[in-house]
Amino acid sequence: VQLVESGGGLVQAGGSLRLSCAASRITFNINAMGWYRQAPGKQRELVASITSGDGSTNYAGSVKGRFTISRDNTNHTISLQMNSLKPEDTAFYHCYAAGTTDWGSPSRSWGQGTQVTVSS
Repeated sequence: VQLVESGGGLVQAGGSLRLSCAASRITFNINAMGWYRQAPGKQRELVASITSGDGSTNYAGSVKGRFTISRDNTNHTISLQMNSLKPEDTAFYHCYAAGTTDWGSPSRSWGQGTQVTVSS
């Protein structure tokens, strides 16, 4: 699965950004998609995820109430609306897709990532 992210950039604290991730070349059954982020010197953190089936969502505690993940299953696309951004949201954001192959093997793909920088 090929994942292409868009929408990162520089924004002032309190501002908003919207990230998108489009999947193509689907080679396994996608069960969930989401976003991780990693800031310099910090561990990678799961920001948000959404399932393909019932659309269940999961958020990191640090972004709950500020970020919203949504999906378009038809186009294999997810978006992350980020509001009330804080300097601590500055990180490199990676999209991922997780699922299983037709023979049941777990699979995961990653996008190249996009930088989000929030200035104070």
